[in-house]
Amino acid sequence: MESKAGYAAETPHDTDESGSAAPGLRKGRLGVLAIVFFVIAAVAPLGSVIGGSPVIFGAVGVTGPMMYLLVGVLFAVFSVGFVAMSRHVKNAAGFVAYIAKALGSRFGAALAGVAVLGYLALVCGLWGFFGGISELVMADFGMTMPGWFWWLVVLALVTFLCYRGIDVSLWVLGVLVVVEILALLVLAFAVLFSGGADGVSMDAFVPGNTVPSGLGIAILFAATCFTGFEATVVFSEEAKDPARTVPRAAYIAIAVIGLFYAFVTWTLAIGWGSGEVQAAAQADPVGFVFAVAAMYGPPWLPNLLFVMILTSMLAMFIGFHNLISRYLFSLGRAGMLPAAFARTSPGGTPRVAVLVFSAAVLVIVGGFVLAGADMMTVIYSWFTSLGTVGLVTVLFVTCIAILAFFAGAGRSHARLWHTRIAPVIAGLGFLAVGVLAIVNYDALLGGAGDVARWLLVLIPAAFVAGWVRASRRRAAGRELVFEDSPL
Repeated sequence: MESKAGYAAETPHDTDESGSAAPGLRKGRLGVLAIVFFVIAAVAPLGSVIGGSPVIFGAVGVTGPMMYLLVGVLFAVFSVGFVAMSRHVKNAAGFVAYIAKALGSRFGAALAGVAVLGYLALVCGLWGFFGGISELVMADFGMTMPGWFWWLVVLALVTFLCYRGIDVSLWVLGVLVVVEILALLVLAFAVLFSGGADGVSMDAFVPGNTVPSGLGIAILFAATCFTGFEATVVFSEEAKDPARTVPRAAYIAIAVIGLFYAFVTWTLAIGWGSGEVQAAAQADPVGFVFAVAAMYGPPWLPNLLFVMILTSMLAMFIGFHNLISRYLFSLGRAGMLPAAFARTSPGGTPRVAVLVFSAAVLVIVGGFVLAGADMMTVIYSWFTSLGTVGLVTVLFVTCIAILAFFAGAGRSHARLWHTRIAPVIAGLGFLAVGVLAIVNYDALLGGAGDVARWLLVLIPAAFVAGWVRASRRRAAGRELVFEDSPL
């Protein structure tokens, strides 16, 4: 039976639009650790520390590590409500399925448009960063091919791994994530054991040391380090015992990301010294982390970190491409996208979605490259900014959906903290982050916001496109249906 919200009750199998049985995602293949790996890979710990921490330190000074804890608390509070609702939703559409179940299929379709745009923009931007940084790294080894060459090679590799299936992806991803985490821990403990510039200090966690004028941009950049969090929901259909696995993976991922970033950046602050870290980050953001590695780490560490930026991003792309292909699969199954997106291999891999998403990246990034756009200052800056705003929008509406769901008839919940208070706090938090993103849009773009700001128009356009798609199907008697996965 389908509710008026366009969300189906549990069915015995996946179906295509004709109603016939169709292969679906393979159930019960992913445990807590596997899902956590996908989340961590998507946030690219090494790349985020090297690229993001100088911005945060430059904005707020020594209290940069505290920004990660603040954002981690925000996501933890959000997870309280989302975990409570996750017991009622098992769908690869991620937070879009939550929105559809609570607010109706048209809102679900509208936010699906925003989510797809957000993820596509974010990944295209990150591919631009990869192209730019790979040109620098490979030039050190005497290989002077342009960045777009390495982008094409690695895009083909990521597509191949995702096409082969999640098991292959997971093995590669697991190795890469473990190695980059170990490299950062080597750096962190090397600083601690040396005592740093002025001794081990807790100045990073004293609120009074924060530079208030930079608080907004610091929180905004810290929030981008949690953008892969939705993988905990997207992979729920493939999880072992989703009712237990998804909540555990969500809380573990948040704790690991928040605490790990806070710890590593705390040691960077110690390495530079409380009074010098902000100036150092502002003076040389590119070399900020490498300089600490050279001062305190073994001789081989700076070069290793330099190379591992690429492997960190490879893991990130494997995580994101797997995540987004399942998003597209679920939208094809729901009827928002062509039914071909819902096709899977016998092993449960949404191969059509994998290929289409990679093709979209190829066309968008390739088009900008052919137009002469710089991969770092244009593609990376423009598209990651757009993606950040889009995904924060989805998180905010998800908070509203959680509130609406538990306010519905027959869905009373004894614990107000889970169903009322936490979603309200999280919603206000994400609203604040969204406002910060808009207010600081030029900072996100590196001061190049005159033209790129117009890309924000794509967010309401994607919302309208999704709403119109759902409305037309409803008028034709073909409601979009976001099915619950059978458990």
